[in-house]
Amino acid sequence: MMSERSFNSNRIHKKTGFTLIELLVVISIIAILMGILMPSLGMARKMAQSITCSSNLRTLMIAWNLYAGDNDDKLVAAQTGMEGRPNWFSGGLSFTSAAVNWDIENNMTTSPLWTYVGKNRKIYKCPADKAEVTNNLGTWVPRVRSNSMSQVFGYGEWLNSSPSNRSQTVWRTYSKLTGIVHPGKTWVFIDEHPDSINDAAFANACTDASVPSAARIIDFPANYHNGACGFSFADGHALVRKWSGSKIKDAEVFFGIGGGIALNVPAEDSWEDVQWMAENTTVRR
Repeated sequence: MMSERSFNSNRIHKKTGFTLIELLVVISIIAILMGILMPSLGMARKMAQSITCSSNLRTLMIAWNLYAGDNDDKLVAAQTGMEGRPNWFSGGLSFTSAAVNWDIENNMTTSPLWTYVGKNRKIYKCPADKAEVTNNLGTWVPRVRSNSMSQVFGYGEWLNSSPSNRSQTVWRTYSKLTGIVHPGKTWVFIDEHPDSINDAAFANACTDASVPSAARIIDFPANYHNGACGFSFADGHALVRKWSGSKIKDAEVFFGIGGGIALNVPAEDSWEDVQWMAENTTVRR
């Protein structure tokens, strides 16, 4: 009969560990699992970005409404020069090292909405926007802003299409909160394409927006979220709109290289997207 000592000794010297084939099988299984999980993780990350984007735009809408409540129903303007109404975010954007592109002290902290958003710089930036510029130290830093306000809250010069006309009387513009005809169908803030954004107003044409051969894209909306873009509306709700046409959905981002993207162009296969924006911009006078 084998002693307990001999039995334990045999157990100690028994060969242990994986064979080469077993290790290869384990590695193959891990690789397969990673291949399955990585796309899901990527989608989850993009979904989280779109949720944050909507939350930021909704916060801007709350700030926008609170400002009107504190200022006799007057709305902040989308452009400079509107009598009795400060520009919601003065200063233009580019891809230069000018301080306006990266320093929040230039225009963000002086924005009339700054205190209403809790002095949180992240509210002005879509997390999916990767646009960067160099600062005064030559370091690459994120640009300060990725959203714009509808021209309906400014002069509205592009509403009646090209050429622009600040005296157009076809479409309504708004200076007071209670003057908005259909708040639930009037978008206020939008995430704008990185190469399109310049001033703080977003221009789109309403005239002929429903005519495929005549519809035009004046400023380009963003397509950060798998070909979709964030909007917030005057009634306080926000959404991420999925673009249908490739002209907008697949618009390339150049980050200013070679002049960036061309603006005021035929909508082509994105005319239905232009039509949707027009239907949710304003109404005829």
